[in-house]
Amino acid sequence: MKILKFLIASIFSLITFSAFSIEQIEVQALMPGMVVLLIDGSRTTLKTGNESQGVKLISSTTKTAVLEINGEQKSYRMGTTVNTSFQQRAVVTERVMLDDYGMFRSYGSINGQSVKFLIDTGASSVAMSARQARKLGILYRVDGVETRASTASGTVKAWSIQLKSVRLGKLHEQNVPGMVIEGDYPKQVLLGMTFLNRMKVEKEGRIMTVTDKK
Repeated sequence: MKILKFLIASIFSLITFSAFSIEQIEVQALMPGMVVLLIDGSRTTLKTGNESQGVKLISSTTKTAVLEINGEQKSYRMGTTVNTSFQQRAVVTERVMLDDYGMFRSYGSINGQSVKFLIDTGASSVAMSARQARKLGILYRVDGVETRASTASGTVKAWSIQLKSVRLGKLHEQNVPGMVIEGDYPKQVLLGMTFLNRMKVEKEGRIMTVTDKK
């Protein structure tokens, strides 16, 4: 008997879920204590506390209505269209092989200019030499903030900058903090943690996998 009740309850739950599987809601009219909605092309009038097709009216005025949709309450204005359908976002991943020198290097771009990155999880920032910055057209002395940076050869003059865009293969981030270091070092642009912190980074053997985690 208990098993039968459980099966009936499960079937009812599935039917209910299917019935409330809506894709679009439009707020067409607002009144105190009442709202007119277009739910998947079907016009419905709700009063405060009433529910239809999984949409419940919590409260309303002539300006806004508070609706509960899929258990979440939000405020909506006249003419608002709510899309409730969800399309899973494609996962963007780049794989980089360890080279013969034991380094992870790959091509990408900064502010639309091609560069070859040395992917360095030990670098706190996307970092480059002043020479590289000039090649990329980065006006670090004008747009940057002078600071100091610790390098293998000691503390040197540097500039904190904001990079408009940084791309590694298909992975793309905007407004990435960077660092320009006076002189000719590092020889390659270091793709450091101001970019990598926005990603999921995994190492397995000779392969580094970088995945967009947004």
